[in-house]
Amino acid sequence: MAYDVKVDVSSIYELLSSFIVFTTRKWVNNLDVGLEWLEEIGSRFSRDTQLEFAAAAQYPFSDYDVLYAWAVHRQNHTVDDFLNDLEHAANDTLLHRVKSYIPDMNTDEVERIRRSYVPLLRKWNELYFLDVAPQYTPLLEEDAAEKDTLLHKMDPEALVEYASGGIVLEQDLPIQQVVLVPSVHFRPINTYCFYHGALLIQYPIDIPELDEDEPPTCLLRLTRALANPERLRLLRYVANEPKSLQEMIHNLDESGDRLMHHLMRLRVAGLLRVHLVDVNSEKFSIRPDGASELQMFLESYIRL
Repeated sequence: MAYDVKVDVSSIYELLSSFIVFTTRKWVNNLDVGLEWLEEIGSRFSRDTQLEFAAAAQYPFSDYDVLYAWAVHRQNHTVDDFLNDLEHAANDTLLHRVKSYIPDMNTDEVERIRRSYVPLLRKWNELYFLDVAPQYTPLLEEDAAEKDTLLHKMDPEALVEYASGGIVLEQDLPIQQVVLVPSVHFRPINTYCFYHGALLIQYPIDIPELDEDEPPTCLLRLTRALANPERLRLLRYVANEPKSLQEMIHNLDESGDRLMHHLMRLRVAGLLRVHLVDVNSEKFSIRPDGASELQMFLESYIRL
């Protein structure tokens, strides 16, 4: 498998990521921002604005694939310029930018997505994102610069796994390009989007700990994940070779929902490798570095 890796960073990605988390509530139980963040931000909105965002939660989730594709192929660098461009560019122009990624896209869909999301993204930027961008943007840029430096020192496969904390791209994936994008609001999970010939991976970065006397977030994720006997047995089960969810359901006599819950807990703790087999399936194996990180974080916090 041969593909190019591009490290990309922009506040536009983080605007979209935070908007998705707030609007869809997707994965929120496994995200560091948590339910309190949703409630606090929602309290800033008028009743009419709350209803607008609630309506947007019913839009097709695939719309975000298009918004991210526009972000990858953006013509500008600021959030305002990006939104102005989406609002005023011709439909054919916007279609041309994403056609290579999404071949079945058409101008009617371009118009629908533009009309549906640009006003809401402007409100989201004004009511929330403008306040946090100065805090998060330097962290994102610093991490992206580090990963960009590693492009010349690591194989593409190794860099993808290192940046994502465990995503493994298998040989038969039909991709020629991987775009790595650091994210704060999605931490601690990876999100990825398959396009025609390309894969966008948003990988999480942690923000600095404010209180050095408190256990670091990374250590808490590890200890919480390992505190459950079922998850320990699951780690032992995937230690020898990658297993699919279907294999786990069949061999472990567990429901898919319960297994997915445990797998997510282990993934966010950095204890699992996720093997992307094709655009619709994945397998899981143990991530050996996770055990080493547990020892490292524990010794660092206890100051051994």
